[in-house]
Amino acid sequence: MIKGLYTAYTGMINEQNRMDTMTNNLANVSTVGYKKEGATSQSFDSILAVKIKDRSVGLQNVQPIGINHPGVKIGENYTDFSQGSFRVTGNTFDLALAGDGFFAIEFTNKAGETSTMYTRAGQFTLNKDGDLVNEDGDYVLDVNQKRIRLDPLQETAINSKGIISQNGRDIAQIQVADFADYNYLSKYGETYYRPVEGAELTQNRDTEIKSGYLEMANVQIVSEMVNLISITRAYESNQKVIQTFDNTLEVAVTQLGRV
Repeated sequence: MIKGLYTAYTGMINEQNRMDTMTNNLANVSTVGYKKEGATSQSFDSILAVKIKDRSVGLQNVQPIGINHPGVKIGENYTDFSQGSFRVTGNTFDLALAGDGFFAIEFTNKAGETSTMYTRAGQFTLNKDGDLVNEDGDYVLDVNQKRIRLDPLQETAINSKGIISQNGRDIAQIQVADFADYNYLSKYGETYYRPVEGAELTQNRDTEIKSGYLEMANVQIVSEMVNLISITRAYESNQKVIQTFDNTLEVAVTQLGRV
């Protein structure tokens, strides 16, 4: 009977993890460049339970009592890197990637350590020094892994290859980095990704950079709401199982114990 309580408990914990993931997706439905996440689950390995140190069968004997199925455990979360929809802004420095790849960003953490992050969020602008930066003030990198500095007073054009020109002169080319396997990317914050050990960096030359557009989150509100309803019902089902076991235990303790 207690095994059933534990199985229902693990089911509730798993559904709670799924709920946290789905609600985070809904919270970022308007976040530029956000990629939705999903949660997986897996069953515990079935185990052969045995009874030991039972005086009724002899302390030296081991008595099999059947196969136990301890329920479900939380698996790994994953990121869906599918293309999001485009929103027209008309701003030259708003960029979207049509295809695979990421913008390379020079990121500095609170400890002053600098590293390269990768993102699909292309809300860029020029800071007071003329450097191309994102909304957080982190620098956009070119194909030579250098910061991009422009003249804020000059008219700027950015073509589909990411080449930035002013007054008919090419100034820099925005880097579009890609990876052989996205499983080697670790999420940092909501829209940043950083490579982990084993990541293979490549340069994607087929992806088109669209100036004046932003890639929105690839979250479908309707499907996420349907998933939330399904998760809620599964959670309630496990909750009812626990309540049933609790009532049964109460009867066993308060009534059967008197006989």
